[in-house]
Amino acid sequence: MFGLALYPGAALEDLIIHILKEYGFLLYLFIAAWTFVEGETVVLVTGILASEGRFPINVELLAAAAWCGSFLGDQLYFYIGRRYGAPLLHRWPRLTGRIDWAFQALKRSPALFILSFRWIYGVRNIAPFIVGIAGVARVKYLVLNLIAAGLWAHCFAWGGYFMGRKLEEWLGDSKWYVLFGFILCLFGFAIYSAYNGHRKATAARAEDDAAAPKE
Repeated sequence: MFGLALYPGAALEDLIIHILKEYGFLLYLFIAAWTFVEGETVVLVTGILASEGRFPINVELLAAAAWCGSFLGDQLYFYIGRRYGAPLLHRWPRLTGRIDWAFQALKRSPALFILSFRWIYGVRNIAPFIVGIAGVARVKYLVLNLIAAGLWAHCFAWGGYFMGRKLEEWLGDSKWYVLFGFILCLFGFAIYSAYNGHRKATAARAEDDAAAPKE
């Protein structure tokens, strides 16, 4: 969740290959642990490695590991939000715009927000906390989070696999440069989305302040 480009391109590829060679099947435990706190990069890169056929990577086990890690991580963040509530948000003063936007989106459609927040760059890191703070029912969040994590994990595991197959056909060994560029584009889109969400939330607050009756 917290570092889209911590291990871009070949660096992450080398890390995954090292784990495969040294620890074999424990790769899936590594994927689960990584996705507990991080995002889709490791799933995408591992899926691409699986497409090469050089390593014994099962794409469905990859998706299952990512599903488990992402689901459990967001369940934990949800309960932290429920337990510690609004004071937790005071630790993120720079995220005020995104927090306001997320609360508004959650209020409009709780189910849609929970199912989609993994795909919304700029708020995905804080979304589970916000859902917990908002008081969404535990069972409702558990079911929706389970569905959302499964869809997310399978999209990136199989997406990486099929992307790798196509990139191998078109570009050969140069495909990792394309992947690195793709990750940079995602990172740039995340920054733009965060800025745009902050700008809109700031404008909405300004309108609310202007419309509020003056004493």
